[in-house]
Amino acid sequence: MINVNLEYINETGKEPEITPGMEENSKLVIEKALLSEGFDRDCRVSLTLTDEDTIRSLNNELRGIDKVTDVLSFPNIDFDIPADYLILDREESYFDIFDPDTDEVILGDIVICLKRAEDQAAEYGHSLKRELSFLTAHSVLHLLGYDHMEDDERIVMEDKQNKILNDLNITR
Repeated sequence: MINVNLEYINETGKEPEITPGMEENSKLVIEKALLSEGFDRDCRVSLTLTDEDTIRSLNNELRGIDKVTDVLSFPNIDFDIPADYLILDREESYFDIFDPDTDEVILGDIVICLKRAEDQAAEYGHSLKRELSFLTAHSVLHLLGYDHMEDDERIVMEDKQNKILNDLNITR
């Protein structure tokens, strides 16, 4: 079993409908996603719930896209191949990838727009818990090097996301 050190930040000033339990659910989804990808090391992930203005600003500043999005992922590790953990054993990468005090792998940051997640949950006819879980699983896969720019990549990510959520019994 791995230990996920989750830094959970809610910047929105409001509690999601599924609180209490949001932080614990996020950690459970992250752990399941990592284990399903064969990740077996203690790690740190930051997950921030934010508002539309903040995510739009981040998206514009960091990606040059001036629009609100549901989630942004900021991987700390540049995987050559998704979920290829050989990079973790390269000595020259140690201080960029590991926390020297805890020896945890620093995977990266997830930023979710709570308002957008609420709107999407209503639009798709499922719970906010399911939508936030989906966005979290999606982002963890990005932290592990997966992308969805091409159709074949999108299909792989969708299959993985669905399996993670189904295994946790978080369904539509």
